[in-house]
Amino acid sequence: RILKKYIFKKMYEAPVKDLNFVIKNLINLDELNKISDYQNFSDDLVDAILEEAGKIGSEVLDPCNLSGDHEGSKRLDSGEVRTPKGYKEAYESLRDGGWFGLEAKEKYGGQQIPVTLSAAVNEIWHSSNMSLALCHLLTQGLIYALQKSASDEQKNFYVPKLASGEWTGTMNLTEPQAGTDLSSIKTKAVKENGHYKISGQKIYITYGEHDLSENIIHLVLARTPDAPEGNKGISVFIVPKFIPNEDGSLGDKNDVNCLSIEKKLGVKGSPTAVLQFGDNGGAIGYLVGEENQGLNIMFEMMNHARFSVGVQGLAVSERAYQQSKMYALDRVQGIPIDGKKGDPIVGHPDVLRLASTMKAEIEAMRALAIYGGFALDMTKSTNSEYWNNKSSLMIPIIKGWLTERSLEITSNAIQIHGGMGFIEETGIAQHYRDARILPIYEGTTAIQANDLVFRKTLRDNGKGINELLDEINQDIDEISNKVDKSIQDSCQRMRVSLKSTKNVVKHIISVSNNKKRPALSGVNYLMMLGYVFGGWMMIKTASKSIDLKNDKSMDEDFLNAKITTSSIYLSSILPKIESLSSIILNGDEDILSMKYNWL
Repeated sequence: RILKKYIFKKMYEAPVKDLNFVIKNLINLDELNKISDYQNFSDDLVDAILEEAGKIGSEVLDPCNLSGDHEGSKRLDSGEVRTPKGYKEAYESLRDGGWFGLEAKEKYGGQQIPVTLSAAVNEIWHSSNMSLALCHLLTQGLIYALQKSASDEQKNFYVPKLASGEWTGTMNLTEPQAGTDLSSIKTKAVKENGHYKISGQKIYITYGEHDLSENIIHLVLARTPDAPEGNKGISVFIVPKFIPNEDGSLGDKNDVNCLSIEKKLGVKGSPTAVLQFGDNGGAIGYLVGEENQGLNIMFEMMNHARFSVGVQGLAVSERAYQQSKMYALDRVQGIPIDGKKGDPIVGHPDVLRLASTMKAEIEAMRALAIYGGFALDMTKSTNSEYWNNKSSLMIPIIKGWLTERSLEITSNAIQIHGGMGFIEETGIAQHYRDARILPIYEGTTAIQANDLVFRKTLRDNGKGINELLDEINQDIDEISNKVDKSIQDSCQRMRVSLKSTKNVVKHIISVSNNKKRPALSGVNYLMMLGYVFGGWMMIKTASKSIDLKNDKSMDEDFLNAKITTSSIYLSSILPKIESLSSIILNGDEDILSMKYNWL
């Protein structure tokens, strides 16, 4: 009876008010409007898109989330795949509403909205149903890659079908022997009659086979016969499930088959396929770009995907937080200190601690994700070099920090539920399981850390990261000078943390003659920067909330909550930087002294 009470309660409500606050107050919308692609971007457009996306998330995607996790996608003996009950209807709602073309250009039938707003929509949908929303995410990534690297003919032919949702897209990199090390891929591509014949096996292909769209467009890494060894010999190909006719109608089925669907810890509604190309003479594929340029093209798509996976970390955290908050405000168990019989468990100080710190960190994560989307949009501005450098630094941090933090946040959500959290029927365990893939796919946290250390810090001797830390420091000083004394302590905490972070940057550079040492500290360094950037966002949040209290049209309770969560972040979460700093400055040599045979 108690379980049913929570199972059938409405579980998710899109945080439209919070998203609106970040988009309209923590970034500069006027700067976006100066970019030719986004001249029609306005407050009204933000309101309309967020409200409608929120309705679809709550009313269409959410209802089949828990049931889809329990049912999972299944491969039939024919090789076809059936997605869970309700998925097809939900997919059709997204398709009919034109949501697949959010970032596609208008000339291809897309909405051409900024990543800033698309990231907000993605948060809503991955909170409401991550397994289903992955189909949309992969298609967005393919649209991004084709618009950037495909020929005009390919763009005109494929992008409109993807933007309309008639067709969906996948990314095919991994093989049984080639995970992170793509230089060892064996899939072959042989040129024949103006196209290529593709043969080989790909694994971990999200939505590699399903029953939602009429066609699936695979983007496949493969080698031509005379390609050089290693990463320099990889090309990328469009390989449709059904070979389209010139008018876009579907022709014969291509030589692509689903061998199996993986059994997984989480995101069980999403079919993760093993695909075999070329069992019957070779799958027909079409080269994108030039031969041997495939890895560069695919990494452009992966860069977009890594940012999106960071947003997934935020999304699953928000979902778990909402569910645990609802439980904490309703569940009665014991009498809280200074409470009375019948008071809910949120009155117990430790439950309040868990819920409050979850809320504070999620708000920091959201602000950083939206700011990261804004940075990506601004790479199209006249100041593109500055924003290219800034977004390049931020993406591994957004991907790594947001996904790693989602593990603890979803775990704490289970803790608030107590024993009921361990029972699958409540649904809270699903978010914990779903979150576990996020620090792994699209490049593990260690890969993000290596990128941050070696390409983004050591390559320019710390110049880029130090300039960004100086910019944050300047921002803090300006805020400190103009606001009242209520957040002066928070500003001082940020200054201390920035000083510690700069010392760590200096240390990483100083030990770079032994590459193992900065590599060993890489994940802690990434997490440190995540906490710093989160603190930066929360100082900006508090400052803007104080300013807005003079606006009588604003919800004062909402603004007071923002100020409080900012203080909680800066007093209870930001200090983690000091422990990470201590580990980085003192711990690498001890770990490197460990012999493998002692493990």
